[in-house]
Amino acid sequence: LGYTIFISREVGRATVFPPAMVLPSAATRSWKRRRNGNIDILVVIVVTAIVVSAAWLVALTIIGQSQPKNTRGYPEVNVQPDSSTAPATKADATDIYSVPGKDVKVERPDVDVSENSGAMETDGEMHLIDTVVNLSAKNMLATKRPYLIYGTAWKKDDTADLVFQAVHSGFRFFDTACQPKHYDEAGVGYGWKTAAETLGLSREDFFLQTKFTSVSGQDPDNIPYEADAELEIQVRQSIHTSLRNLQTDYIDSLVLHSPMRTMDETMRVWKVFEDYVEQGKILQLGISNCYKPTDLESLHQQSKIKPKVLQNRFHKKTNFDVELRKICESLGVQYQSFWTLSAQRDVLAGPTWKSVAKEKGLTPQTLMYAFMMTFGHIPLSGTKNADHMHEDVDIMLRFQHGEQILSEDEMTTLSHQLDIRPHSLR
Repeated sequence: LGYTIFISREVGRATVFPPAMVLPSAATRSWKRRRNGNIDILVVIVVTAIVVSAAWLVALTIIGQSQPKNTRGYPEVNVQPDSSTAPATKADATDIYSVPGKDVKVERPDVDVSENSGAMETDGEMHLIDTVVNLSAKNMLATKRPYLIYGTAWKKDDTADLVFQAVHSGFRFFDTACQPKHYDEAGVGYGWKTAAETLGLSREDFFLQTKFTSVSGQDPDNIPYEADAELEIQVRQSIHTSLRNLQTDYIDSLVLHSPMRTMDETMRVWKVFEDYVEQGKILQLGISNCYKPTDLESLHQQSKIKPKVLQNRFHKKTNFDVELRKICESLGVQYQSFWTLSAQRDVLAGPTWKSVAKEKGLTPQTLMYAFMMTFGHIPLSGTKNADHMHEDVDIMLRFQHGEQILSEDEMTTLSHQLDIRPHSLR
């Protein structure tokens, strides 16, 4: 203690002498020991801080890895195993129709979704509908009646929100593709699963359709598989990417986005498809953008598991697939149409089409869907508008309930408007 006092005084006074000259040797050793002790303590603190920080980083990494991500980084969402439990019984007019974490609001009509409700009032009229929480793709498929598919092409960063909205509007069938150039497949997965969680729906309440797209149809800077790999490996990688993106362990319908360059390549792809059907990972197969009847017939003849879907653009340049639709009917292939509205804008804006639509209590657009569904075809709707989503679901449910909306004479009139000859209606 004496040395400490002496040192303090000496240091305080020795303004012109180095401290070593005023400190006795014993005090010097004591000072050095304290200095070294302080350094040791500082080192321990620093090392401890580094170890704790590293431990936190490892923990966060493990937590992140336990939340599987897809190609767009959407987290996986857990849904209830069955749809027996439903959330609140009232959905008011200002529901936030967007994926949690975003702030997009879409207003919709005031809909009672209690178990006993069965109608929605719009502009003073009562339309029979199913409650949103009770709608199920499984049940709709069981009716063997036409339905609508929500198409997700060109939705980009809005995909997840729009799919979420579509589910809340009543859509249960969704079409996408493992083609980042035009689709956000992972957004579809996050959208349907988040909506399912909020409505208490299960996986079987949804029908998910996706596609394998060849290298020629991909963005060369964003191909979802190894571009230089063997064709069969590309297909397998694409399917596994789709399963991850869609957050599901099976796909209801897998479609070849277009025929390959040769029939041999098409069959190579198809045989991989068939492997996954046999594994239970895929439930049915189809092909899209196939406009040559011989291609469809050859695929049907050469395949072990037959195509169940043909998805084509429906427009005048291909004569509305008159011959192909006849082949589909004979082979038991479902005809799905896209570009159903866009290619007929002039006709839908015409006085005759508008008159029939008004008489039926429909819009010109939903009349077009009714026209297609009367044939037994399955149109794709790609609307981004919440009101149009409800209108589309309404016409779908009228068909699901077995209502005959258009007579044979009315179908003939509308076919003439589209310039489809009467003998080619079926």
